[in-house]
Amino acid sequence: MNLTEAQEGKEYIIKDILTDDEELNAFLFSLGCYSGEPITVVSRRKRNCVVSIKDGRYNFDTQLAEAIIV
Repeated sequence: MNLTEAQEGKEYIIKDILTDDEELNAFLFSLGCYSGEPITVVSRRKRNCVVSIKDGRYNFDTQLAEAIIV
């Protein structure tokens, strides 16, 4: 399941990041978004979802949310 299918307010563990873009992978890693880390979908807005990773909140678009497997 990816983040677009995740329930709001429930904590998930990131299983994989499905992207061939090394720059995007490095960016997500710098946010703390990598395999084994907990992630929570805080809310959804149209095409975006707000997620909580560690102590930060980030706004991911649909394409990015689909790349994160939980």
